[in-house]
Amino acid sequence: METYILVCLVVFFAGLTQGLSGFGSILLSLPLLAIFLDIKIVIPLVALFAPCITIILLAQLWKHLDWKKLYPLLLGACPGILLGVFFLKKLDKGLIQWILGIILISYSLYSLFLRSPKKGIMEGWAYLFGFLSGCLGGALSATGPAVIVYTSLQTWSKDKIKVTLQGFFLVSGVMVVLFHAINGLTTLTVLYFFMVSLPMLILGTYVGSFFYGKIKEEDYKRIMFILLAFLGAFMIYRAI
Repeated sequence: METYILVCLVVFFAGLTQGLSGFGSILLSLPLLAIFLDIKIVIPLVALFAPCITIILLAQLWKHLDWKKLYPLLLGACPGILLGVFFLKKLDKGLIQWILGIILISYSLYSLFLRSPKKGIMEGWAYLFGFLSGCLGGALSATGPAVIVYTSLQTWSKDKIKVTLQGFFLVSGVMVVLFHAINGLTTLTVLYFFMVSLPMLILGTYVGSFFYGKIKEEDYKRIMFILLAFLGAFMIYRAI
């Protein structure tokens, strides 16, 4: 019973984090759940949580979704995933995680203290960032960082950033869930923990969304950069 309570608490705060920022549920839940659950349960369990959160957030921000902004990211990600899977067998995963972690922390600190928030980049760069996201997803199961960096470089509103992230995460998340199911990783135990904790996941997501509505535009990006720095630290932690 204690394990189930702990799972529900972690899942609640994971939903709250993503409801607030648009990402971060895996960053929070995966290392914490791995403390008291087998990693073979945690990975497919966290994968099931992700699409549920993104569906809720997409429903809330649907009117802000611009498919023209999302398509280039998805088109770039497809070949990137294939290349990432290929390099997964060739490269040192630990070294990649160290480099990625340092880049994310450095970029976050630069954006928080030095970069002008009024300057953006051309949206044509979406293909490259989508490709990089696919490579990282195929090699490290980490599709988020490159897309988060790309959206943070735009001068979009917080709603446009958040809904674009959710659209990308939903497609990539469904692919991961299907892959786990086909390979027999989504066991009855995983499904049991998922069903038990799903109400807390939904509650946490709505609570996070409530506070998201209170955040000013400029403060939202600060939260993004802080969480991105934590994501970089988590990548380095995984490499140790």
